[in-house]
Amino acid sequence: MLCSLLTCISLGTLSLSHTLQKRAVTNPGPAGWTSIGCYTDQNPRTLTTGVTGSVPGGSAAMTVSLCTTACKSRNFLYAGLEYAQECWCGNSIANGGIPAASGCSMACKGNTTEYCGGSNRLNVYQFGTVSTTSSTSQSSITQPTSTQPSSTESSTTQSTPQTSSSSTTATSSSITSSSSSSSATGSATGLPSGWEYKGCYVDNANGRVIANAQPASQLNTVARCVNACQTAGYLVAGMEFGSECYCGNVAANGPALVADSQCSMNCPGDSTQKCGAGSRLSVYANGNLTVLPVPKAQSTDLPGKWEYKGCISEGTTKRIWKYQTILKNNTAAECLNRCAQFGFMAGGLEYGTECFCGDVVDIETNGGLTKPESECKTVCPGNPLYYCGGGSRLTWYAWNLTDPLYKWNYPTGNDAGSYKFFVPGVVVPLLTTVGINGKITFVEKAGTGPPNSTGAFELDPSLVGSPDWKSAWRTMRGLKTDVFCSAGLTLPDKVGRQINIGGWSGTSTFGVRLYWPDGGPGVNSTNNWQENAAEVKLQKGRWYPSGMIMSNGSMLVVGGQDGSNGAPVPSLEVLPRVGPTIEMDWLRRTDPYNLYPFLYVLPGGGIFVGYYNEARILDPVTFETVRTLPQIPGNVNNPGAGRTYPLEGAAMMLPQEAPYSDPVTMLICGGSTTGAATANDNCVSIQPENPSSNWTIERMPSQRVMPCIAALPDGTYLIANGAQAGVAGFGLANTPNLNAVLYDPSKKVNERMSIMANTTVARMYHSEAILMQDGRVLISGSDPQDPKYPEEYRVEVFEPPYITSGAARPAYTITNKDWAYGGQVTITVTFGDTANMRASLMGSVSSTHGNSMGQRTIFPAMSCAGNTCTITAPPDDKVCPPGWFMLFILDANKTPSVSTWVRIGGDPAQLGNWPQSKSFTKPGI
Repeated sequence: MLCSLLTCISLGTLSLSHTLQKRAVTNPGPAGWTSIGCYTDQNPRTLTTGVTGSVPGGSAAMTVSLCTTACKSRNFLYAGLEYAQECWCGNSIANGGIPAASGCSMACKGNTTEYCGGSNRLNVYQFGTVSTTSSTSQSSITQPTSTQPSSTESSTTQSTPQTSSSSTTATSSSITSSSSSSSATGSATGLPSGWEYKGCYVDNANGRVIANAQPASQLNTVARCVNACQTAGYLVAGMEFGSECYCGNVAANGPALVADSQCSMNCPGDSTQKCGAGSRLSVYANGNLTVLPVPKAQSTDLPGKWEYKGCISEGTTKRIWKYQTILKNNTAAECLNRCAQFGFMAGGLEYGTECFCGDVVDIETNGGLTKPESECKTVCPGNPLYYCGGGSRLTWYAWNLTDPLYKWNYPTGNDAGSYKFFVPGVVVPLLTTVGINGKITFVEKAGTGPPNSTGAFELDPSLVGSPDWKSAWRTMRGLKTDVFCSAGLTLPDKVGRQINIGGWSGTSTFGVRLYWPDGGPGVNSTNNWQENAAEVKLQKGRWYPSGMIMSNGSMLVVGGQDGSNGAPVPSLEVLPRVGPTIEMDWLRRTDPYNLYPFLYVLPGGGIFVGYYNEARILDPVTFETVRTLPQIPGNVNNPGAGRTYPLEGAAMMLPQEAPYSDPVTMLICGGSTTGAATANDNCVSIQPENPSSNWTIERMPSQRVMPCIAALPDGTYLIANGAQAGVAGFGLANTPNLNAVLYDPSKKVNERMSIMANTTVARMYHSEAILMQDGRVLISGSDPQDPKYPEEYRVEVFEPPYITSGAARPAYTITNKDWAYGGQVTITVTFGDTANMRASLMGSVSSTHGNSMGQRTIFPAMSCAGNTCTITAPPDDKVCPPGWFMLFILDANKTPSVSTWVRIGGDPAQLGNWPQSKSFTKPGI
């Protein structure tokens, strides 16, 4: 189609004007501002304060003029534009920003004729008049006097880690300069003694040369900067851009020494002196100047079996490794040693100060990608010769798997054991105890069950499986106060009475409740709980106390609070009452993280107490501290994590074996942290009576808070229940840990854990695990009061491999069930090969809140002639405090028999005659 002449001319004009439209260029700077070029940017920012939202019209209207005006109105010296639409301000070129050869190629949104930076690139402008005064290109700069940013602006400034005031030792690859300059550039006066000019150095070619930036000042002079650095304890000072002052102990990152004439900016506080220039440092030092080479990733002289693997990115939606620790003087060695200590075989360093620990598999799982080493270029604050990652980049390492830090076992089939449903429940228990009558008592906190609940029930395992399952349960009566968060024990009197002490509030906290087990398997029991707070009570009300039978047969009661979330009760007392309560400063100091402390009589006679993240040994008579043990380790990103309620873990004494010459070992597993509530993923152990012993850390297969541990007759320990995150309490934990772990102390350290069968039932707060007489573990409870996890009435059993194997079980008969210390007792083996047969004694346990009060595993001496075997009782009340024990015999394959109850050590405190009250039935002694 032909056009008219006018139309064609118009179209031609439009086309020509489009073709000749002006391309974007770098704005040399609005009035008072000077472009100093294109600079790199990253997180943390080169210019630290974002003001885009304060620019009239916002990002869509962005121009150089609008950005510099916004920065000037806030008294900033530098303005920068990025991504065509962002405005950033600052008083220095910070966080390793350096001149960039390219990348500032995006036209401003509000003016397409000028550039506004690019991707991770800033067009930077400096306020002040730059005038060339001679052929040496010296310049003077006039700048505003106020340098304080507006308090309304967001700041991303990251503090720079401090360096030791001692001089870094030069290596073979460093350069040591001791010469001073006599040129005009270095003719400053008023310097402290020993300080000299060392030359003009290029800054930021490979990173910041002197690490610690001081506040920029329009009064800056050489002497002002040097004196500031000396006052701060540094040996090196550098001036840059006139107003900037940097302090350190070395010149890092391989800076080039250039002609003094390149440090051409006058000091704003004294125009006769030079204070560096753009990316140029006037450097002064006290003594010799140590110049370090360009750093690199550390690949040699690594600790242990660590190997350097390269540079990787963080995941797009989450961190590669969740365990982060900020280390002020971070190095590869410090970070990797920490990871190895807690059993992690992968580690990474990021942003200089950040240390991460985890597993190699996490890299792929969480989306990490291999990146060029050039992207991991943040210097380690603890060793400037090496890099510690970068922005969202990790310098990472892996442990050589030819010698792994740990080996978990993965049994299958019968070897993994089995969870089985046992019986429908009628109660959500707070505490369970296996009685010497072969039955199991359950007590619940008030309000957990139906309104008419008596709060106490007894389960007869022999009746489980009968047509009427309810016949296995007996309703008990007699509890008059609330047992919520009380303690329990089996007394060493001749009938094995059970005692429950403490409680929730008011009179309950003083509660002393007793039950005399009667009846037997399949034989009806009739006795009930007995309580009369008006006649028998604790001296101090206690919520969350612990109890222990001492070597003299009395009961020790420790700690607690005076009611629901009340004041601490940092004391201990003895039952039957002996003297007043005794205050413990260590309980007061660690409240509220020391509740339900772990208590054990040690073979040497002392009392082990584990609480929060501490442990000590007490004298059994005076209760003075005999020895304070090393702090209990927590987890890799919080070594101070706790182990007792509410940061709840679980504890056990590992087996004692005749002739009882080996130091006893304490084991504590799980727990959590304050604040973030990161559940621990390890067990720790110590020989408390060994003066040189320290805690050994063994990594668990998963995190676990609120665990329960049940000691098994073959000397192993079942770890069950709990959650993978949170702390103990109502609604304070999540992600149930459904997996059982078997801990076998007969194996090498870090090879002791086997990942066993799983359950489908969440066992959270207020759950229990307790050994039954037949060798199974009764699993019960869960009362988190959280809509995600129901109150759990179902009762399960865990069948260890010695049961799921189907192996025939040995059997025996015994007449003497009341043993004296060191005495010899004869049993008759009625089934099983007596060759290599052993016996184990398992203490009577009350299970609550991860605390197995009364637990003890003893392998006494045993010899057999034919089917007659002789067992030698433990030697004294310190190896074996007086009490009731389940006696198992085990064949050569560690298959246990069904147990029989025996009493060891009698009733030395004459508890059978206590308490002196008509409200309680007493068995005598």
